[in-house]
Amino acid sequence: MNYFPIKPYSFAKVTNAMAHSLFRVHIIRQVLLLIFIAIVFIRCGNNTTDEAAQFFLKGNVQLQKREYKEAIRFYSEAIAKKSDFADAYNNRGLAKFRDDDREGALADYTRAVELDPDFGTAYFNRAEVLLETGDAAGSVSDLMRINKQYQDSTFYQTRLGDVYVRLGKQAEAQAAYDRALQLNPDNVEALTNRGALLYSQKAYDQAGEDIQRALRLNPKQDAALNNQSLLLARVGNFAEALVYVERALALQPRQPYYLNNKAYLLLKLNRASEALPVVQESLQRDDRNAWAHQTLGLYYLSQKQADKALTEFRQTEKLDASVDQVYYYIGLAEQALNQQQAACEAWRLGELAGDEQARKIRAQQCK
Repeated sequence: MNYFPIKPYSFAKVTNAMAHSLFRVHIIRQVLLLIFIAIVFIRCGNNTTDEAAQFFLKGNVQLQKREYKEAIRFYSEAIAKKSDFADAYNNRGLAKFRDDDREGALADYTRAVELDPDFGTAYFNRAEVLLETGDAAGSVSDLMRINKQYQDSTFYQTRLGDVYVRLGKQAEAQAAYDRALQLNPDNVEALTNRGALLYSQKAYDQAGEDIQRALRLNPKQDAALNNQSLLLARVGNFAEALVYVERALALQPRQPYYLNNKAYLLLKLNRASEALPVVQESLQRDDRNAWAHQTLGLYYLSQKQADKALTEFRQTEKLDASVDQVYYYIGLAEQALNQQQAACEAWRLGELAGDEQARKIRAQQCK
């Protein structure tokens, strides 16, 4: 079962406008909630610009209604009327981002900062896309560029923590999350993501405190629900853990990590036939999730299909050799295929990685 990697919450910001006066409204928002607004006025003064502002406002209305394709259409009209309209590029980027067009969003945010090199909102939003597309170094570069402007924002510090996690800088991530919570002790996202970080460090009691506080503040926080499921599963409470991950999936039905975790729990509850389509869906949505490949391997192992299991475990190792117990399971699959020497070598690697189960089975079966 994979712990939930630090959730890349969308703190994307949108700008707003009205005819005759363009209001640059900086909104930092988590995917479902949390908005703050600061307004800067920009004057404009000819008919073409006024028409652009009207299209821009229509785009914002559609964006708020989550009609992203319509929002994109109106922002494009605004850009056609005013080609240097940085705010329209930023907002069209956000609409594309929410419509799952990451490349289009990245191009629009980049154009926005080309037109306005001091456009902090667009840098913030571009950092979001860069992180989600795997460019953590580019993301942190954008965030550092606007550090002075946003360093006292709890949302900024949360995003900075997320980026540091991706960069493997756990101390810096911890400091950023701590700062975010110092600025706002009720920041549910910071609590959830710090909890995930603590979980990965095996600080389970502290992780549980953060996750439970997050859920008290927002019982519908899907990542916190998922992480609570993981905490319960760790102590063998699989039935209750399944309840929590299903609550997370009710809020985010297509989230591949949640789907994988549900599949793992179904396997633990001896419901293998139900687990298979769930883990297959998880891999369909993200075929580079090493944990889901391991879950699929466990399914095959439970069905005595050791060759298929080994293929999935080796794919897990290829994608992320740090996945818990991967070498233990590789060894089990090798042993089932009568490859005892290969099994012992896998368990040796697991022991080197600190896997207690690999150490025990190697001591028993590899004399």
